Amino acid sequence: MVSRPRRSSPRLERLNRRGSLERRGGPSDPPRASRVVALLLAGAPLVALDASAGDGSPVDPARRVLGEVFGPIESGTSAALSPVLGAREWLTSTGDLRRDRDALQLANAQLEEQARTADFDRNRLREYDRLTSAANSYGRALVPARVIGVGAAQSFSRTVTIDAGTRSGLHADMTVVNGDGLVGRIVRVTSGTATVLLVVDAESAVGGRVAQSMKVGFLTGQGSLDAGGRLDLELVDQAHVPSRDDSVVTWGSDDGAPYVAGIPVGRVTSVYTSLRETTQRAEIAPYVDFGALDLVGVVVPSGTRSDRAVIEADGSLR
Repeated sequence: MVSRPRRSSPRLERLNRRGSLERRGGPSDPPRASRVVALLLAGAPLVALDASAGDGSPVDPARRVLGEVFGPIESGTSAALSPVLGAREWLTSTGDLRRDRDALQLANAQLEEQARTADFDRNRLREYDRLTSAANSYGRALVPARVIGVGAAQSFSRTVTIDAGTRSGLHADMTVVNGDGLVGRIVRVTSGTATVLLVVDAESAVGGRVAQSMKVGFLTGQGSLDAGGRLDLELVDQAHVPSRDDSVVTWGSDDGAPYVAGIPVGRVTSVYTSLRETTQRAEIAPYVDFGALDLVGVVVPSGTRSDRAVIEADGSLR
């Protein structure tokens, strides 16, 4: 005997279908967008009510509760992050201070260097100005040069080396001066340097003239470079006695070699008379400080071709 399957009731079938749909996420689950809309619609009356109520809003109690709950958390978070944020600011400010310190140290070092060389630079500028004035006063064109070496005392030769040579238009037997007066004459020359025999050298002989009387004689050096170094002057006219502080200048020659005329040499400090030889000798204090030579000028013809600027007789540069 075959049994027939029992037919389910209509209500039971509806329940089964509903369960199946719920398991599949069917129509019984409201969409997410619908949830968001529902939340916004639910919160809108609270927002409107809070805005219209002013200071006495009905949501103030809830707001206070939330503040009491989350306020300590916010304060704790700020306290926990404060050292980190402060450390970052400290590192930034420390880096700025370090850079400022380095900049100040560099500026201070530069100022100290300038202070150490200020007198040197000022003296060199003054020497150049005086050399320019001397060119105008002597009426001679000059090639400026600097002393770069001094001859050894053991050689018994008082010489200096200057940083100008044939490229600058120089040659032997040229007169060398500075802003004070006569320095010497060139005895040797290379392309870039020249050796100058100083007038205080014992082997040096210079024709001199007493400016006040125009009497002539010969100047020889005593070989000393210090401030007490002197030159001896023997006049051709032995009967003439020069006066103390009389100025002595170069006698010169027709072609201006080795010395041009009219360059100041020194002043008379004393006169010695030899009764046995019936001669007179005057001591001359040179105007030039040979122990502090730096910038000098070599007398050259106007228009001389040179690898450096030439100070013309009127004091202008060419």
